[in-house]
Amino acid sequence: MPHPMLTLEQLNSATQADFTAFLDGVYEHSPWIAEQTWHARPFASLAHLKRALIETLRSSPHEARLGLIKAHPELAGKAMVTKSLTAESTNEQSKAGLTDCTPEEFQRIQQLNADYNAKFGFPFILAVRGPRGLGLNRHEIIATFARRLNNPVEFEFDEALRNIHRIAEIRLNDKFATEPVLGNLVWDWHEELARHTETGYAERGELCVTYLTDAHRAAARELASRMREECGFDEVTIDAVGNVVGVYFGSDPQAKRLLTGSHYDTVRNGGKYDGRLGILVPMACVRELHRAGRRLPYGIEVVGFAEEEGQRYKATFLGSGALTGHFNKAWLDQLDADGVPMRAAMAAADLDISAIDALQRDPSRYLGFVETHIEQGPVLNDLDLPLGIVTSINGSVRYVGQVTGMASHAGTTPMTMRRDAAAAAAELVLYAEKRGGAVQDLVATVGMLEVPNGSINVVPGRCRFSLDVRATTNEVRDAAAADIRKELAAICERRGLQYMLEETMQADAAPCAPEWRARWESAVEALGLPVFRLPSGAGLDAMMLHRVMPQAMLFLRGLNAGISHNPLESITNDDTELCVRAFQNLLNQLASDLT
Repeated sequence: MPHPMLTLEQLNSATQADFTAFLDGVYEHSPWIAEQTWHARPFASLAHLKRALIETLRSSPHEARLGLIKAHPELAGKAMVTKSLTAESTNEQSKAGLTDCTPEEFQRIQQLNADYNAKFGFPFILAVRGPRGLGLNRHEIIATFARRLNNPVEFEFDEALRNIHRIAEIRLNDKFATEPVLGNLVWDWHEELARHTETGYAERGELCVTYLTDAHRAAARELASRMREECGFDEVTIDAVGNVVGVYFGSDPQAKRLLTGSHYDTVRNGGKYDGRLGILVPMACVRELHRAGRRLPYGIEVVGFAEEEGQRYKATFLGSGALTGHFNKAWLDQLDADGVPMRAAMAAADLDISAIDALQRDPSRYLGFVETHIEQGPVLNDLDLPLGIVTSINGSVRYVGQVTGMASHAGTTPMTMRRDAAAAAAELVLYAEKRGGAVQDLVATVGMLEVPNGSINVVPGRCRFSLDVRATTNEVRDAAAADIRKELAAICERRGLQYMLEETMQADAAPCAPEWRARWESAVEALGLPVFRLPSGAGLDAMMLHRVMPQAMLFLRGLNAGISHNPLESITNDDTELCVRAFQNLLNQLASDLT
């Protein structure tokens, strides 16, 4: 007989003992978590309750958190064999097929369990029902197990807790008989869009969609078809640079529009959510408006930007740049790796180059630009927060440089007589690290370091390097870059070396518009979640739109320490549901502001 559905009203009015009993089994053999969370009542939403439970655990002593981890059974371990798992764990492990392991799979998992316990001192924890809630397969579980075995102990301790929170989230959904319907919808759309991938990558099960390849054009057609047939957009076009544009009219078709969107191209062997989330989330919102027969006092224009990554051609933000009047016609003569000019690729895709100039939008016809995006970083994941409000897209400056000294014999050249280019570059790396860490929201990175024609028994005579400096304001960025350049000069003078440093790129910071940022904050707060603000260290399409209209962004947590541009890039259906709901809240708030 199914358990009756739990409600927030029951929890909010319950005694501490009843509250604890209602939430029995959410956290494995650890009723103290619910018991302490009772004091945080009343809960405005299920998301609020989930967050309160997390905060109880985050504020608990290390020993208590370790005890919670140790309360969990091993995957496919003795408790499963002897059928002594809790009902919740039995359900989860059986859904993942762990009760049907082959002898070889079972042996592999047992060995991984032993190796993991020997290294970490606690059992491996994985939310085996997965980011979609339908269950991971045994291959995915074993691969994740093996990968996480390489993590540092401190990181893996926190990763175990993050998976415990995910397990608890799914168990709470079961107790409340709730399902993230819109989160599942957007998740499934990502999966279906990811079927389009380029030859050579498809065979390896990898995702690669670069500008105007067959996979890219197929993705554009799918987006356009879904906008038109499933979501109810009034106008859908693929424009002269390959952007997919969907327009949902306001109650007055001539009303100003809210512009939103992101890119649908990917890096090579990339993830499924970078960029695409920012297209599919507003598409889901329009779908819900259309299904309700509802019009807002403004229009919504969703753009799937054709190119942002600069993978096939060295032309980043090509799609959004066309809308702001920054499409560089010199790009048309660039060649890809096969010698195909961009103009030829566009002609083959039936794109009208002569119509590119007409794509420039009139900012007076728009209210502003908003974008949802995965964070592409570890901050939200580390804080166990599903959503974050972006304060600014960092300004950046990049350099390539070279230090030149004197190559000499490693055995015969005294340490006091060397002119070691690599040692000088190493000093610079450490200074850049120190300078980048001296100011909040400033980062400095030497990502490439090379000794040309280096040899094990030769003092390096040359060392090439890169430098990337980013900050939330141009002033902070420029001050750090100036200090690093000054330090490079001082290092080389002291060591008797020469150097060259060439600036290769500079992009201005793009602070989010305060009034639009406030709307995102209200939208998140209305969900019962804390408002957390953070900068974007990555360059995004909103940077381009910032040039012509106010913009603001919402970040969605990524799993696996927020890794992006990688097949491990991942999000959950529950987080995605919150992202869609936050977008709907923003739309409603904007409608209220305009009436």
